[in-house]
Amino acid sequence: MNDGTELATTKSLHLVMGLGNPGAEYADHRHNIGFRVLDSLARAHHLSFIRDKAARAWVAEGTIRGMPVVLAKPRTFMNLSGRAAGRLARANGIPPECLLVVYDDLDLPLGRLRLRAQGGSGGHKGMRSIIDTLGTQEFVRLRVGIDRPPDHLDPADYVLQPFDEEQQSLLSQVVELATSAAVCWLAKGIVAAMDEYNRPVLEMESQEPGA
Repeated sequence: MNDGTELATTKSLHLVMGLGNPGAEYADHRHNIGFRVLDSLARAHHLSFIRDKAARAWVAEGTIRGMPVVLAKPRTFMNLSGRAAGRLARANGIPPECLLVVYDDLDLPLGRLRLRAQGGSGGHKGMRSIIDTLGTQEFVRLRVGIDRPPDHLDPADYVLQPFDEEQQSLLSQVVELATSAAVCWLAKGIVAAMDEYNRPVLEMESQEPGA
């Protein structure tokens, strides 16, 4: 398994994919934080998404920190995300270690990120689709914490709801941080990115009663 340490010195094409559900009605949902991070990454580097019919994705191409990249947001629903990943990887000759997938994680608090060079789906349907399509778990992933749902709420319902008011105060910082983590991976490789971003990084500001 390639640990990614040499990525900073190579100029091979990299694919960064954010997961979410297409359509305006899903745009603000917790499940779509991967799309938010990709939009932020594209804006920060002056890249524009266009519709790629063959890949069934919105795709932006360009260079970030000297690295040629393809940014992608699948146009399929979450559980079919592998279709876009597989088509883009094959069409561009992108090996698994040059793929980064950004997605939501219920098991991490909002404000916490977790980068890994490989691993299972953790029950995430989008990740399961990508693993099944590529036939490997050995691709990089950036999990973005969205908090656990309240005890009375089904996780499947929770992820298809907008962030609540308290979470909104932290959301833009989380997206910015995840964007920086993706750039770090592109520029320095997975080891450096894990060292910098796999730690508690953001916390919601507590308010005094009556504030």
